Amino acid sequence: MTEYKTNSYEETVALGESIAKTLPKGSVVAFLGGLGMGKTAFTTGLAKGLMINADVSSPTFAICNTYIGESNTLYHFDMYRVDGWDDLYSTGFFDFLDTDSYIAVEWSENIYGALPDDTLIVEIEKIDDSSRAFKVYKKSEVKE
Repeated sequence: MTEYKTNSYEETVALGESIAKTLPKGSVVAFLGGLGMGKTAFTTGLAKGLMINADVSSPTFAICNTYIGESNTLYHFDMYRVDGWDDLYSTGFFDFLDTDSYIAVEWSENIYGALPDDTLIVEIEKIDDSSRAFKVYKKSEVKE
């Protein structure tokens, strides 16, 4: 497990960008953390690090936003309203797992059992209005 601390939106974006540059093709990044924690800011950084020029926004109503760059695609899921396997299948999530596209998952608590073992988990805790603590680790590192 690696721990990070950011003190601003910009630092959270930079952290996401830095981590994106280390990810192999087809990686899944799953966020654990409530509203206003910085999940979308981190995903903005992921897109930048993957050389995708896009206006990243929370996919709350769309369930999945797609960001396409010259050599990478990022699927950004919001699983907040997903309740059960039927809902999860209807999102198209499983269709993207066997591609070389990147997947970012907000509200991954709701689908934790469906995440691949090599998923990069990003736990976010709010320290204060602008500071966040991040714990980053592979799902396979956690004993369930």
